Amino acid sequence: MNNLHKKILGLGLVATSSLFALHAANAMNGPTAIQIDGGPLGPLELTGGVDGYGYYLSDTNTNGNLPGDKADGAEIANALIEIQKTTGTIQATLQIGGNGGTAFFGSGHPGQTSISTYTTGPLRAGYITIAPSGSDFTFSAGQLGSLEGWESGVEWNNANQLTTEMFYVENSQSRGVEGTYNNGPVSATVLFSDGYDTGVFNFLQVSGTYSFNANNAGTLYYGGNLGTTGTDVKSNEGPTAYQNSQMIGGFYSYTAGNLNLAPEFQYQYAKADQKIGIEKPTYNFGAALFADYSLSATSPYSIGAWGEYFTSHASVADSGAGAWYIGPDSEGVAFSVSPTWQYKDLFARADAGYIYLLNNKSSADVAYGYGGSGTDRGEFVGLLEAGLLF
Repeated sequence: MNNLHKKILGLGLVATSSLFALHAANAMNGPTAIQIDGGPLGPLELTGGVDGYGYYLSDTNTNGNLPGDKADGAEIANALIEIQKTTGTIQATLQIGGNGGTAFFGSGHPGQTSISTYTTGPLRAGYITIAPSGSDFTFSAGQLGSLEGWESGVEWNNANQLTTEMFYVENSQSRGVEGTYNNGPVSATVLFSDGYDTGVFNFLQVSGTYSFNANNAGTLYYGGNLGTTGTDVKSNEGPTAYQNSQMIGGFYSYTAGNLNLAPEFQYQYAKADQKIGIEKPTYNFGAALFADYSLSATSPYSIGAWGEYFTSHASVADSGAGAWYIGPDSEGVAFSVSPTWQYKDLFARADAGYIYLLNNKSSADVAYGYGGSGTDRGEFVGLLEAGLLF
């Protein structure tokens, strides 16, 4: 859920920590930000977007998916407005609205927008940045975006609407303080916050990027709990193992003409802690290759795709606190293909994806999955999305 800004996704925001930025993908290009005279505040920039989608699931049930799921339907995914002050020593970002429509496999029908995705309500991001003139350092404080992973938490920033298993287990927004260093090809950021939106300030994230040239850049990232977060927190982001984990990962962005390729790996580990319900050590590993291709520099058409492999381990006792994705000891492969059309501020795209569980049984030989029996290994997801960026 990183937003490391190798290439702005067209919303006219060039601030380092813009939540509408993406590393190097060129799936969509947003309009230039609306310029506002902020009077004593100086010039301000206004951007935003709204999108919705229809969906189809090949296998729905009350076991592998959420009870009462429908095989098809329609939802609003996001409705966000962002205003930024990007000049001067004191800068600011405020992003409000509904978020939470990101689609992924294995949790029932895709999500819909909500103003309660985070404990801060409709405030998805809100922070002050100190950017001293002539300095390589900037400092921010407030509700900030994660430093983890290639994919964004706002899906129009991604080349696909469907997201990977790695995205599912990562941080999203959290409250904290952040320092960033930029000098030539080197960029590094440190964030101390209440990881996973828990309200407990004990989580450290670090990200570092080296740009070899305009077309090649590598990033390593870390996220880890420096203490212990209990089970009584109000976070909506994942079970106890996520909040008490140690994560390392990295990705490499390669661009050749209209093609961008980005391989990523990620390993996450949580040690045993019976006080918070993790009976045995538990881990999750994922690897993926992302691709994004534009037909030409002026074409309204592009296509995004990714393929991934993931595996995890959790004891039966940890099926709640220590399970990572879909079920205990899940292992699988998945892919997603998404052709996109954009005309100025409007965009539309289809997304077809399939997941297959190489293992769908816990260590106690209890099966889980999809279909009427709740034990089928595969699921197809089809999405048709449309939106407006401004």
